Amino acid sequence: MAAGASTAGRHLPGLRSWQLFAICVGIWGTTWHAITYQLDGTPPELGVTLRFGLAGAVVLAWCAWRGTSLQFGLRQHALFALQGVFLYSLSYVCVYHAEQHVPSGLVAVGYSASPLINGLAARALWGVPVTRRFVAGGLCGVAGVALIFAPEFGRASVGNAVALGALFTVGSVLLSSIGGLTASRNRAQGLPLWPALGFGMLYSGVSSALVLGLTVAAGGTALALPTAASWWAALLYLSLAGSVLAFACWLALQDRVGPGPSSAVGVAAPVLAIIVSVALEGYRPGWLTLAGVAFAVLGNVWMLVPRRP
Repeated sequence: MAAGASTAGRHLPGLRSWQLFAICVGIWGTTWHAITYQLDGTPPELGVTLRFGLAGAVVLAWCAWRGTSLQFGLRQHALFALQGVFLYSLSYVCVYHAEQHVPSGLVAVGYSASPLINGLAARALWGVPVTRRFVAGGLCGVAGVALIFAPEFGRASVGNAVALGALFTVGSVLLSSIGGLTASRNRAQGLPLWPALGFGMLYSGVSSALVLGLTVAAGGTALALPTAASWWAALLYLSLAGSVLAFACWLALQDRVGPGPSSAVGVAAPVLAIIVSVALEGYRPGWLTLAGVAFAVLGNVWMLVPRRP
């Protein structure tokens, strides 16, 4: 097991495993809706810039307080930046844009295709073995996502919006997969997890700011900071809870129960995201969409939960 995971497990000794699981699902299942509060009247890139800039600064300050060394060479910083640009910056810019066009719960369930993409990419790049069970479960999850978006495409009045939402969702999943593979490679090369997380988030904030500048320049519009209290409250929740606390709890959970069972967080969180969309966003899924959610969850369970001997 990675040393970073073991260290994380020792940082949260007062919480039981089920509590860690509940915190991760509760936070990550609601962050998708929290993003919607940052989409009214401001470019999505602004929310991403401030979210990960703040989260990265908090993680690095915590590392300094714990006495963790933050001295790295240019090559290590380049790897941190590569991880951050793909895993946080560009992928989340796509997430924020996607949620401008489709309910947040649909974007969350779209990430059900991530494990299959990551597994096949790791197989192609590094020869990591994948089982038939893994591939079959992944294909089941992808079929579920297709069923979820199918009824939305059938509505002529919102067809273009759904197409853009689906396109941004696919882009976010692919970019996140590249970032996840980079992070795994960084850990395999011995780069410490928490500094990589902090610097990666900080660099992602810088890259998102560059994208924001290009967006504003291309649109010819002035950029003004939002004044709504809900926007800033969402920023704090997404930065501190969604990007720092939940990840710390997930690392501790992975340390205690292993990577397979801890991956169940990724199955339960999208289900909660759909429930939140129904309750707070006025989303009303049809039977085909509900069947798609069931397929996506079933595929992830089949793929991630190890078979009992």
